[in-house]
Amino acid sequence: MLELKGLYKTFNAGTVNEKRAINGLDLTLEDGDFVTIIGGNGAGKSTMLNLISGVFPADAGTITLNGVDITNLPEHKRARYLGRVFQDPMMGTAATMGIEENLALANRRGKSRGLARGITAQERTLYKQQLATLGLGLEARMTSKVGLLSGGQRQALTLLMATLKKPELLLLDEHTAALDPKTADKVLQLTQEIVERDKLTTLMVTHNMKNAIQYGNRLIMMDAGRVVVDIRGEEKKNLTVRDLLEKFNIENDRMLLSE
Repeated sequence: MLELKGLYKTFNAGTVNEKRAINGLDLTLEDGDFVTIIGGNGAGKSTMLNLISGVFPADAGTITLNGVDITNLPEHKRARYLGRVFQDPMMGTAATMGIEENLALANRRGKSRGLARGITAQERTLYKQQLATLGLGLEARMTSKVGLLSGGQRQALTLLMATLKKPELLLLDEHTAALDPKTADKVLQLTQEIVERDKLTTLMVTHNMKNAIQYGNRLIMMDAGRVVVDIRGEEKKNLTVRDLLEKFNIENDRMLLSE
């Protein structure tokens, strides 16, 4: 479903600040895989998501999605195939627009769109039904400005917007890291429900090893810009945090504080 082959990415090449973020990365996802990604700071996790989504061009290698080479496809053209939720709840939504207006933008992703035509009654019914599945009461606040929502409400809305059109690939970049533990758990539960319901192929970056073990059918560990551990099936089900700590020998990393 997704194939990354021989990917390389270096920042500030030829300067004293040169940093090779992705170093010969190979990764293949099957349709419906829910892959959690862990690794130390600078391991290349977010850079990999940025290469997939087209934020940065790859220096070398190929990115293939459902048999189509998207390596050189501009970011805005990839948007119709991808859904993404960022760490910062302020990203992914328009704060000065209403909840239903934000959902309308997401629903028209990849189409000729504009709010000048307004939101139809049929669309409004759809948005209300989708918001109700979050269990946060947002279906009764559809005209409220998104900037007035709490971080958890906003992140749940962003997750709904990212999956409204059932993307071919869902990218989650530490999307609960900025939330308090209780709210983070709620958003993670919503994530699992949506991914399972819609059978979405998903990549989820996390620094929390317990979450990496609990969610998804596959876990990969990155270091120095490549995959160094790939665990799935029964082995993943039987994993413990201690197992991961033994496999991950980098000290002084905030990931170790998430045990």
